[in-house]
Amino acid sequence: MASIPSSMRAVQLRAYDGKPESVAVVHMPVPRPGAGEVLVHIAATPLNPSDEAFTRGLYGFKKPLPAIPGFEGSGTVIEAGGGMMAAFLKGKRVACHAADPKIAGGTWAEYLVTPASAAVPLRKEVDMEQGATMLVNPMTAWALVEAARQGKHPAIVQTAAAGALGRMVLRLARRFSIPVINVVRRAEQVELLRGLSAEHILNSSDQDFDIKLRELCRQLKASIGFDAVAGETTLRVLRAQPKGSRMLVYGALTLTPCQVDPGSLIFEGKRLEGFWLSGWLRGKSLLTKFRISQQVQKLLSNELKTEFQARFPLEEAARALQQYAANMTAGKILLVP
Repeated sequence: MASIPSSMRAVQLRAYDGKPESVAVVHMPVPRPGAGEVLVHIAATPLNPSDEAFTRGLYGFKKPLPAIPGFEGSGTVIEAGGGMMAAFLKGKRVACHAADPKIAGGTWAEYLVTPASAAVPLRKEVDMEQGATMLVNPMTAWALVEAARQGKHPAIVQTAAAGALGRMVLRLARRFSIPVINVVRRAEQVELLRGLSAEHILNSSDQDFDIKLRELCRQLKASIGFDAVAGETTLRVLRAQPKGSRMLVYGALTLTPCQVDPGSLIFEGKRLEGFWLSGWLRGKSLLTKFRISQQVQKLLSNELKTEFQARFPLEEAARALQQYAANMTAGKILLVP
């Protein structure tokens, strides 16, 4: 095992304003794990919409400033702070997360201290790049499609369908023979999904979008929806779904509140709910989490595979954030310490 240095490089967020000058790389002491914690030498860490929202102060929680951003990553456990689980993980390659206000650090750094329960051993066939992105999008896609399966919903309607997570939902639902209505906002996104052999694609910018969406939702009985956009999009999709439908909102790409027609809730029995992966996992036992992580890892090379558009060193985190925000559809961006 390599020796642990006294200092490390880390991306530091100095203000929750989304400005490039509020993000800088600093040198700081390497944190050391306490009881039940592990020290992970980070190999790769992605940029996600949740990370961008966090840097703007728009996520579900804030950490005291200055803070290290980054909610997920991969690496090797090089030190255990005590406890059976932490000792078991020492020397292992893991996917890890810092998506909890109680975790002081973040993954946009060379090292991270995180609870042993927030580190998942990687299967030998999973590389560090796919492992780095496992705990946000693939897990969320799995959870959403599981909701469709367990609720015995005949079909799914999803927004932001051309995004990384949307493409995972499309592929995973196809594996379980569940039709998906894919809603996008631009013509080039329609072509992208056609290239993935998506059958049902609608562009919300088209004049007849609402009519077509309603017809298709009723025809396929798309009684569950996954929304990552919020704003008026939530209203349009929920209104188009059949009576008794369920809409899960897991993102807010428009950065605006969801709109909803009260009549849909009162007279048509429709439900509008929020979905947060951290909360979903919190209700699972350790054994269930392990089983889910194994199932997800087996699909990382196909249905739940992440595409990357670029890789940046930590020193270029501000530029990486700008590039990712400008074109999320092109794929994830990795920071490689």
